[in-house]
This record gives sequence, structure tokens and C-alpha cells, in this order.
Amino acid sequence: MFAKSVLCGSFALFLSSPVLARDSISIVGSSTVFPFATVVAERFGKVTDFKTPKIESTGSGGGLKLFCSGLGTGTPDITNSSRRIKKSEFELCQENGVTEIIEGLIGYDGIAVANSVEAEQISLTRQHLFMALAKDVPSPDGGDTLVPNPYKSWNEISSDLPDLAIEVLGPPPTSGTRDAFVELAMESGCKAFDFINEMKKSDEDAFKALCHTIREDGAYVEAGENDNLIVQKLEANPNALGIFGFSFLEQNSDLVQSSVIEGFEADFDAIADGDYPISRPLYFYAKKQHIGQIPGIAEYLAEFTSEGAWGEDGYLADKGMIPLSDEERDEIGSAVSSGTPLEL
Repeated sequence: MFAKSVLCGSFALFLSSPVLARDSISIVGSSTVFPFATVVAERFGKVTDFKTPKIESTGSGGGLKLFCSGLGTGTPDITNSSRRIKKSEFELCQENGVTEIIEGLIGYDGIAVANSVEAEQISLTRQHLFMALAKDVPSPDGGDTLVPNPYKSWNEISSDLPDLAIEVLGPPPTSGTRDAFVELAMESGCKAFDFINEMKKSDEDAFKALCHTIREDGAYVEAGENDNLIVQKLEANPNALGIFGFSFLEQNSDLVQSSVIEGFEADFDAIADGDYPISRPLYFYAKKQHIGQIPGIAEYLAEFTSEGAWGEDGYLADKGMIPLSDEERDEIGSAVSSGTPLEL
């Protein structure tokens, strides 16, 4: 009875808002998904009678915060994310009346660690990345002790690496790319140390704090949510490395090149085959409660999950998104079209 009254109250708030003040879809979220969603939105605006959706790049975390703030025309209808929604975010949505969320896993992306094509290509491991970027690292003197990161240049970590200052341009904490990077690259590199692996068993919070916390002494430079800005800065500074999604690497292949991570560059085949070690899924989340209130939401989702868009030969693959398998597309496309609410 309580849930029903909350839901009815949410709808009342929605219907009391100026629905006619917005006749186009509002989309926020991941900077990585942004170029894919933009292509879908532009095509949708051309081939249907609906207006082209308005898309804002806010980062995955920022987008989900806006998305979960409630119902009504003052809130977004859809948010893009380069990671899955967290339980805490899902619960925030529920608390604010966003009780029916449609989840769409749309494809895969690799996180590139890249530098200017004018510089020498660098070969790294995930352990190298952890040692270069973590706030605290195992002592260079050996043993099972941790010290504030002392490394200033790459060759201090390994003699096989270049004698260049560690300078990495990357996304801020609100970015799904940052979340995925610390989990897929830094945490994996962290696990290379046996005593840190043991810490995970005894104190998982301490383990994650160690493996996920990036140093703040200038070696890692937060470059905002705009991946294009990172590309521009790498062009200006060939000695720096940058972290961003594969699609930006592909779109700017005349300016930047992928580092080799444990034997593989960030390219379409290596990501699709699962060989490239820093890859992640991409999502959108839509408010089922807004369907029928804001024009075109169901139709936009249908366009995004059409074979012409997300299929193996679809236009999103041409833009650098790695397609799901046939079975995944069938299953997820069916769930999206039926409006099956997410359960966590």
C-alpha cells in the first residue's frame, strides 16, 4: 500500500509539471557513450517525426545522479553509462520515485592508454599502471610495506620503460571511464603483489582503498569529462599519456596511438575477442514511467537496439563500438522493447 501511494504521488508530481514545456527526449551521462548516443539521436531525428533528443555529457556518475533525482520534465529521461548502475544509485532512484528502470547493455568499449603519434609507442602492464598512478605502493626496498608513491619517471618502475616523467591525463572521479580504469587496470595490477591479495581476504575495504586511490601529486592530471580535450593535450605534449575510450582513439588515430598493454593494443579485434585487458561494457538507463509522457522514448530505444544501429554491421560499429553477440542482442533487445524493469 505504501509503495503504491509513493508511486501515485510520483506520477502526480510528474503530471503536475509542465509536460508541454518539453517535447523532446532529455539524455545525460557518460562521455564515452555520448558519441554513440549522438549518432543514434541524429538518425532518430531524421527518420522519425520526433524531435532530435538533446544529449549532455555529464559523466556516468553525474548522469545517474541527475537521472535518479526524480520524475518529471525537469529530470532526464535517459542516462548513458560506461559502467553498470551501482546498488546505491539504484536505491536512490527508488527513493525518489524512479521505480521502473529499463537497462540496456549496448556494447563494449576498450579503455585506451595512449600517447601522441609523434612519440615512441610504450608497452605497459597493469602492474606498471598501478605502480605509476596509485597513491600508495609497495616499498621499492622490498617487503610487505606500503609507502607514498615515490616514482617520478617510468624507468624508475622498470628499466624497460622510457626515461620520461610520469604524466597521465585522465578523467575525474565522476567518470565511468575512471571507475572502469581503476577496477580493470589498477586493481588488477595491485593484485600482482601477494601481500595485497591477502589484504583483500582480510579487509576488502582497505584493499579497494589502496588499489583504487589515485595519487594527487601531479603525476595524474584530471582533464575533465571531455575526452577530446585529452587528445588535444597529448598532441601538445608528446611525453604524456592519456586515458579515454577506444572510440576516441579510433576517431583520432591520426593524432594519438594506443600503448601496448600486456601484448595487445586497444583495437577492435582485440577488444571483441577479449584479449585486450582493459575493456568494459556500455549501458543506457531509461525511465519507463516517462514513456507515454515524453514523446519518442520507446521509439528511440527501438532505434538504439535495432540491427542497423548496434548490430555487427551497424552504424555504431562503424563509430568504434564493439557489438554484443547475437544472443546478447536478442535477449537484451527483447527486455528493452518489453520495458522489463531492472531488478538489483
